[in-house]
Amino acid sequence: MLEIPESHVIAGQLNETIRGKTISFVEAGHTPHSFTWYSEKPELYDDLLSGKKIGCSRAVGGMVEIEAQDCRLLIQDGASPRFYEEGKAPSKHQLFVEFDDGTALACSVQMYGGIWAFHEGENNNPYYLTALEKPSPLSEAFDFPYFLSLRDEDSGRLSAKAFLATKQRIPGLGNGTLQDILFTCGIHPKRKMEEVSGTEYRSMYDAVKNVLAEMAAKGGRDTEKDLFARPGGYTTILSKKTLWTPCPRCGYELRKGTYLGGTIYYCEHCQS
Repeated sequence: MLEIPESHVIAGQLNETIRGKTISFVEAGHTPHSFTWYSEKPELYDDLLSGKKIGCSRAVGGMVEIEAQDCRLLIQDGASPRFYEEGKAPSKHQLFVEFDDGTALACSVQMYGGIWAFHEGENNNPYYLTALEKPSPLSEAFDFPYFLSLRDEDSGRLSAKAFLATKQRIPGLGNGTLQDILFTCGIHPKRKMEEVSGTEYRSMYDAVKNVLAEMAAKGGRDTEKDLFARPGGYTTILSKKTLWTPCPRCGYELRKGTYLGGTIYYCEHCQS
């Protein structure tokens, strides 16, 4: 799933590979998928985008937005974009965009995801709009005073996982990236925020900034793939790849559990 590091990396790769190219053909909905969402009827995407020149791509939370003159193509966190050289296109896809030089961009959705095409300013999806408004942890605007503003009277009842990864407090920070963030600051995913001291909250902020920055700098997590189907260079501390292996701090085996609709990984000794 795309989260902040991966959307940042893929946006940069798109700027290096497809910027300046002209769209010659678009097919959306080729392979039926019940949990793929489109902004319009899939058959309208070709009329909307063909002939448009690709501009800048950017990360919007855990999404990637591609500029196509007066239109935008928005790839949600559940969709996987891949770049293909001439004549190398996948047989199954939810979106296929061919360019004037024969290269292509294709997207496939595994569990669920959105692939929206729309005129600039005409997407009212609340997740997208919130992500546009809020600063990314990769930016200077996401400073400690801003992080303090996220902690209000109601947040004390929330767990650390819920605080970081729900209600779009930090768009694009999801269940995947929060694992290493909470390990780094020594806080268990189930711990209530009312129990987190001021010093620990500062450590949580530092972990959010530093861990996400390292993930992005290394090309994303090793559990995810980039625009060219290559795994990221950031070695995850807590993930399906490290389950039952020794904790890098204390040597005790790493555990997993199910919480708030997803899997959590943790060290019983190093996180409280």
